Amino acid sequence: MALADIEKQYNLMSEATQILQEQLGDDYLDALIENFDNLLNDGQVHVEDGLPDEKAQARLSEIYQAVDVEHLANKDRRLLLQLSLIFAYRKEKIQANHQLTPDAIGFLAAYLLKQVYHNKKATKMLDLGIGTGNLTATLIESLTEADYQNIHAFGVDNDDTLLAIASLQAELENLQLDLYHQDALDQLVVPQVDLIVSDLPIGYYPLDEKAKQYASHFEKGHSYAHFLLIEQGMRQLKADGIGMFLVPAGIFEDENSLPLLKEIQAQGYLQALINLPSNLFTSKHSEKAILLLQKKGPKAKQAQPVLLGDFPLIKDQEKFAKFMAEVDLWQKKNFS
Repeated sequence: MALADIEKQYNLMSEATQILQEQLGDDYLDALIENFDNLLNDGQVHVEDGLPDEKAQARLSEIYQAVDVEHLANKDRRLLLQLSLIFAYRKEKIQANHQLTPDAIGFLAAYLLKQVYHNKKATKMLDLGIGTGNLTATLIESLTEADYQNIHAFGVDNDDTLLAIASLQAELENLQLDLYHQDALDQLVVPQVDLIVSDLPIGYYPLDEKAKQYASHFEKGHSYAHFLLIEQGMRQLKADGIGMFLVPAGIFEDENSLPLLKEIQAQGYLQALINLPSNLFTSKHSEKAILLLQKKGPKAKQAQPVLLGDFPLIKDQEKFAKFMAEVDLWQKKNFS
């Protein structure tokens, strides 16, 4: 669909969200979620205690009919939701850990994932901090286009608002995605999986006693949540499984990282650590890298060498092509 058409539908959905916000007295993000719920419920406006009023109901029904989500391709549905979320985040100044993972990062992660994961018949995939579900959706779309079949995803998050958005994402794109509202560092109720791909929340984990269940916890003070989640992810992988985590650039330069590195080596192999392009981030402090791990198993082995480096800027086609050629040679040596 043409970008102008998507923009027109985005403007209509923005109007609908503003109507609901004014009518219900909700914040913008909650109104947006209810708006998309209505859209997916055959355009039926949910009414409670007489709100929204009849005039607002009539306009909302007109908007839902004009958007006509049933005839949108999956990628256009996702773009419509993304644009709406980006506006909501700017309006409400959502914290960084709650924002969606940009498609550009998802596409780079998918490219690297396809180099090392070759089971196209059936895949169980887990995101330990699924948030809005955008990274999971991007990866499923990319893998499906590459003929990977029967992808069943699981997502965990402790934020019910983000899970509501992830649920919308799954319904919009007809994804096979089961969502769980829980602390990802508790005992998980999801099965062991072939893949874990997660844009990890960065910062300290407040529950020190629970953190002590993990080898990467700090002896004093709060531990890093992203360290603990990497360890939890390795526990949840099947033998030979792949773990791909978006982590702070320079993660192993941190003086507290040695216990984590030892735990990774005890459970599996560190196969790659590649910095993402700096122009995808607002500051040096927020830059991230892709950490690629593999669980020990009969088919797994340590890559030689560990793939280290930086993704070039995508617009620099010559450097990007050279980098892809280097990754291809590394893949053929270690994962063919």
